[in-house]
Amino acid sequence: MKELPDGGERLGREELAALQLERLRGTLRHAYAHVDFHRRAFDAAGVHPDDCRSLADLARFPFTTKADLRDHYPFEMFAVDRSRIRRIHASSGTTGLPTVVGYTEGDLDVWAEVVARSLRAAGARPGHRVHVAYGYGLFTGGLGAHYGAERLGCTVIPASGGMTARQVRLIQDFEPEVIMVTPSYMLTLLDEFERQGVDPRSTSLKVGVFGAEPWTEAMRAEIEERFAIDAVDIYGLSEVMGPGVAQECVETKDGLHIWDETCKRSHTLRRGSESRKGPGTCRSTLRGTRAQSPARQALPEPRTGRCPAARRATGI
Repeated sequence: MKELPDGGERLGREELAALQLERLRGTLRHAYAHVDFHRRAFDAAGVHPDDCRSLADLARFPFTTKADLRDHYPFEMFAVDRSRIRRIHASSGTTGLPTVVGYTEGDLDVWAEVVARSLRAAGARPGHRVHVAYGYGLFTGGLGAHYGAERLGCTVIPASGGMTARQVRLIQDFEPEVIMVTPSYMLTLLDEFERQGVDPRSTSLKVGVFGAEPWTEAMRAEIEERFAIDAVDIYGLSEVMGPGVAQECVETKDGLHIWDETCKRSHTLRRGSESRKGPGTCRSTLRGTRAQSPARQALPEPRTGRCPAARRATGI
């Protein structure tokens, strides 16, 4: 297998920009042709997909909000016939109607590819065993992690969440090198190891890939110290695809990489934030899924610089 899973991580800047523009124009045309909401929104804003002649033209197109997704619940935002949908995921709906996302077969393939790339950046390698303790179900975390790890060539242990004492036993017996879980539940697992009289530092684990909730540098330090592993961040959102939108690199552990050929930054909107990555947000358009409409979504503000592993990605 190649050192990096695909060539997208080392595209030249001009080649990357050309690919971004091609994909962006295709996504806008697809949405305009197949989703009534987007056709009305574009018309109201006085723009047409053919008006996107450069990446800078992206700023002319309207945002899609979470409220828009809820107003068109459950399937009105789908951009393909429902017979082509191979899977449906949804948010928890704790603050209103769930936001629903559908996936074609091609969408699932792209999703697995970007999660595989994320895991490679996190330090996972083909042949590693990956303990997935994210929940499986409508939540995107479990299945997103599962198929990405398989795509990388890893052996998946689909533990899901809960049954903490059993999780400890599985980690001891199956000897995974990688764990994917929320950071708060990782601390719960650490406490359970110690309750059972097992030294967490004695396990086979080398890397923890943590997402689905905010966490702090203090939590990272505690997890790394108590478990003797590298702890890295993964980012995703169900409105776009799920985990794999961005990933922290194990070489530096200093912020998330947005995979640039699936995500195009637009303009920056300054505002206060208490996130681990610092103040401000960045408005981005993500390619999302073919089955779903495009979304322009708020992300942490980008930082500049190049990954020491030569990954072509924007840091956030």
